[in-house]
Amino acid sequence: MSALRKKFGDDYQIVTTSSSGGSGFQQPAPEKKRKRQRFVDKNGRCNVQHGNLGGETSRYLSDLFTTLVDLKWRWNLFIFILTYTVAWLFMASMWWVIAYVRGDLNRAHDDKYTPCVANVYNFPSAFLFFIETEATIGYGYRYITDKCPEGIILFLFQSILGSIVDAFLIGCMFIKMSQPKKRAETLMFSEHAAISMRDGKLTLMFRVGNLRNSHMVSAQIRCKLLKSRQTPEGEFLPLDQLELDVGFSTGADQLFLVSPLTICHVIDSKSPFYELSQRSMQTEQFEIVVILEGIVETTGMTCQARTSYTEDEVLWGHRFFPVISLEEGFFKVDYSQFHATFEVPTPPHSVKEQEEALLMSSPLMAPSLCNSGEKTSSLDCLELLEDTETTTKLPAKLQKMTGRDGLPRKLLRMSSTTSEMTYSLGDLPMKLQRISSVPGVSEEKQVSKPTKMISEPISQSVADLPPKLQRLAGGGGGGRMDGHLPPKLRKMNSDRFT
Repeated sequence: MSALRKKFGDDYQIVTTSSSGGSGFQQPAPEKKRKRQRFVDKNGRCNVQHGNLGGETSRYLSDLFTTLVDLKWRWNLFIFILTYTVAWLFMASMWWVIAYVRGDLNRAHDDKYTPCVANVYNFPSAFLFFIETEATIGYGYRYITDKCPEGIILFLFQSILGSIVDAFLIGCMFIKMSQPKKRAETLMFSEHAAISMRDGKLTLMFRVGNLRNSHMVSAQIRCKLLKSRQTPEGEFLPLDQLELDVGFSTGADQLFLVSPLTICHVIDSKSPFYELSQRSMQTEQFEIVVILEGIVETTGMTCQARTSYTEDEVLWGHRFFPVISLEEGFFKVDYSQFHATFEVPTPPHSVKEQEEALLMSSPLMAPSLCNSGEKTSSLDCLELLEDTETTTKLPAKLQKMTGRDGLPRKLLRMSSTTSEMTYSLGDLPMKLQRISSVPGVSEEKQVSKPTKMISEPISQSVADLPPKLQRLAGGGGGGRMDGHLPPKLRKMNSDRFT
């Protein structure tokens, strides 16, 4: 047997062959899943590099202070040392040039001669004089005399330049050291996010914690979903950012971060995960970026901590272990279980699929009314649904006057079967029953009744009826009702009183 090693990119594969020339090959090992490129690392660093700036690099020099603060520490220290070294050498050279031009270097040991700077007779002595002056040491051995006006002017320039350099470099180092980036190291995020049921709703959850005793004032958390998509117009949007609601409307995004908290995003019809199921999550590619902001209590500076979760780091059907326990006189937080999860029963379907299944199985669903065993036409189904919706919207007085909430539905059934017509007529108000009970009453006879006290309440009652009932009753204007009734109902009324 001999082993042949073949390289495919960064992965290696072992292929074993037979030394006897046989054609049998072992099945190649499964290819390892390549590590997915993240937009934001787990430590919060953004994997973005700006290139091809062209002439825009000059903008960095316009904000030199911020540029120096954003540099890494090794570059800050290099610039700090280099700036002071160049400034010291330059100013020492200026003092040496003055001594050289005045001839102080040749007459340095002449006691009768008054030099510009006493005891400066070469470059090292001029450098020592500058350091003693700049650092305000003042040993007293080297000093400026009053016979050198140019030395006095250089001394003033040295003091101003030294103050500017000190303010710039020391201020830059102070801001660099006081940045709250290291404070974010003590803010923890769980290694995985979990999806499970909470309060009867499918919820995306992750955990945050604060390791320090000092609080984060006005702590607020935000979540962004990064996912590439294509618009209906054909435009491709790489890393499109969508907002994940973690309690903005209810104020749950404002955290009192004293102990570890579980942040929840309810998956509903407004969530980007509305169609996400356990099976589709295996093929989806997305990244959830979590941003935690707050004010450091000790320094008063704003701190921001970031992390992200890819689709591989979202556990379906898991829940976090509790980490808080009650001790004698205090609450104890066990950070050893901070990242731990356990499985819980969770439906593998998406929220959209669950809602569709619930609607299909509901007996009150509107299509079930038309798909029942009754032989009804499509027009009857539409009228039935319309009447049902209209009846539920009737005022209480009108529902009480009609006698029953389901009156329009029963009136429609009156036109289909004779047995149901009699039953439905009995549910009508008494005044309307008296109008319907007289077959062949003409319009003139109803208008010219001797008693006006009876005709006006009848007209008012008919006018208060629903539109469909008014059409059956003759429009509510006192007209003949029997002429507007269906043929079967007119025949039924004539059979009852003949």
